[in-house]
Amino acid sequence: MFIKLFNRFIAAVLIPIFMAPCSPVFLIMKQFNKPFDLISLSESAVIDTDDVYLTAHRGVTAVAPENTLPAYEKAVELGYYSAECDIRLTKDNVWVLSHNDDLNRRMWQVGKISETDYDELVTYSYKNGSNFWQEGLKMPTLDEFLDVFVGSSTRPQIEIKTKNYDMLDTVMDAVRAKGLEKSAIIISFDLEQLKIFRSLDKDIELWYLVDGITQECIDEAKSVGGNVWLSANFAANDLTSMTLAAESGVGVSFWTVNSLEDAEMLYNLGVRYIETDILCN
Repeated sequence: MFIKLFNRFIAAVLIPIFMAPCSPVFLIMKQFNKPFDLISLSESAVIDTDDVYLTAHRGVTAVAPENTLPAYEKAVELGYYSAECDIRLTKDNVWVLSHNDDLNRRMWQVGKISETDYDELVTYSYKNGSNFWQEGLKMPTLDEFLDVFVGSSTRPQIEIKTKNYDMLDTVMDAVRAKGLEKSAIIISFDLEQLKIFRSLDKDIELWYLVDGITQECIDEAKSVGGNVWLSANFAANDLTSMTLAAESGVGVSFWTVNSLEDAEMLYNLGVRYIETDILCN
């Protein structure tokens, strides 16, 4: 109860003071959270942009905070192959978009998503990210995220951030309800979660998140069955492990690739799927 009252005090008193247009705090925060320009792969003399498939990591964060609807709307507008989100469960079992359970990383308010009801969460305000001050910005639900992709060629990519196994079927239900089961990609570091999704749908595309690529993680991915990929940490791999992945027969994507030089290096190795914060076609 104390945390809820404190968060309401933040909303009623502190935010109006700090976010007033003439507030020095607001003016400084705007400078640190300005929108930024994307780097086009068309600037490369090496890459054929028709042969590379880009995933917008947490949406297009050049224009809006990560995991918010405007960031995904921009991904669809720019024609990204897919756009990745992170989902967590609220206290009352609503799937919402957030990379961290800790609210204070992105919001003015404090506490944990897992300990907060959805109706309370949607009253909270962002405190960082590009254009975080835009009116009406709130933490979206999984359903709202999926709505962005209905009728588009951009694929929704959903990372499961909770360890709750009992509610995974509701993610699949939400995807099916929007008619996106052939388009959506489910990703997780948790192999058992991927196996549950495979039991729920034999065809949905699954990506196994890993750091360094090893034969063990390749075998684990294959054990899930069906259409399973590796999604690997670019910074944790070298030529040897990348070659191992390329020869494994398992599809692979790398995250997070944020320079044209790194994208060119991967392209020359035959990698065509890249997750990024700042690259575009």
